[in-house]
Amino acid sequence: MSIVRPFKAFCPRKSLAGKVACPPYDVIDRDEARKMAEGNPLSFLHVVKSEIDFPDEVSPEDGRVYLKAAENLQRMIDANVFLQHETPCFYLYRQQMGGHRQHGIVGCVPVDEYEHGTIRKHELTLKEKEADRTRHIETVNAQTGLVFLTYRADEDIDGVVRRVIENIPQYDFETVDGIRHTAWIIDGSEEILRIQEAFGRLDALYIADGHHRAAAAATVGKTRREKNPRHRGDEAYNFIMAAIFPHNQLKILDYNRVVKDLNGLSDSIFLDRIGEEFFIREPFREKSPAGSHAFGMYFRKKWRLLELREKPGEDEDIVGRLDVSILQKKLLGPVLAVGDPRTDRRILFVGGGKGLGELERLVDSEKYAVAFALHPTTVEELMAVADQGKIMPPKSTWFEPKLRSGIFIHRLDED
Repeated sequence: MSIVRPFKAFCPRKSLAGKVACPPYDVIDRDEARKMAEGNPLSFLHVVKSEIDFPDEVSPEDGRVYLKAAENLQRMIDANVFLQHETPCFYLYRQQMGGHRQHGIVGCVPVDEYEHGTIRKHELTLKEKEADRTRHIETVNAQTGLVFLTYRADEDIDGVVRRVIENIPQYDFETVDGIRHTAWIIDGSEEILRIQEAFGRLDALYIADGHHRAAAAATVGKTRREKNPRHRGDEAYNFIMAAIFPHNQLKILDYNRVVKDLNGLSDSIFLDRIGEEFFIREPFREKSPAGSHAFGMYFRKKWRLLELREKPGEDEDIVGRLDVSILQKKLLGPVLAVGDPRTDRRILFVGGGKGLGELERLVDSEKYAVAFALHPTTVEELMAVADQGKIMPPKSTWFEPKLRSGIFIHRLDED
């Protein structure tokens, strides 16, 4: 059983949504955010990345940065940039990227289900990143970014979505990256009940993206619960704001690797070592592998196809069968001496949205020695790993399009 609750979101005025909405805090750096928000005081980057309002010598973890985020949000609310809905609602959020469309229900899910595993994880969180978002939520008194959840597609929910999109949307705008964002308010009691009943029949929800946001929201909820002598269980801090999409609409792109050096190996020895575990085919004009257990390698201005000599058996651990695990176990670790990819500074991860040309650019710049293009991890693999309570290797999935921040805000005192 999965509980999804409507809530009274703060949302931007219809005419301002395109100016307010911004990328998630963790997909752009400080300089990119500052440039993107330049000349736009309404950009929600002033809330989710408020370090842009300080000189570079002020750390993003400086207490003043979190206070500034709270100040900026309150300023926008006071100026009626954001308005709160009077009754609890669900929201339908559609994103269109080229010919790809995905429709997600925006609502709140219980912290308890996250802690008890009904909302299933597939990644570990980093303490410093979790601490940052915890301080942000606590200081701002709001969840300002959506947690991206998925579920096994359900016809009843699909039916609600089909009916809702027949209505005029509240928001419909396109961002500079060419992504179209459309949102509807679902405030009818009958539709709200149908959504809750349909999700209630599902065994689990899965975190696709936003593990740190989810963990931080859970931490804040636990802290406030312990401090509240009149805790009831239905307070806003007991819930996590999320956009919940069916698994068959999600688009996962490749998450590629670039390594700075050859670990002291000559070119010939490097290729010989790779040949112990992989067949090397060249030229490889396609650059990106068509299926699993194969990799594109860009080295010395040439693309090569690496095909695993011995495919993993069905009885092998599900995590071990993933391409990201195979590349680490068979090549990055033993040949290039890349240890823990979470901490090794010799490796760079490049999301597929930047294209394979970015891999070529990095290697041709001679700042990196070799690049590897991977076949995208599937949603089914992600769910299977999470169902077994296991953790995927770091940087296994890159979801596109990214959910915009600033369209929906969950204040922790919304009631």
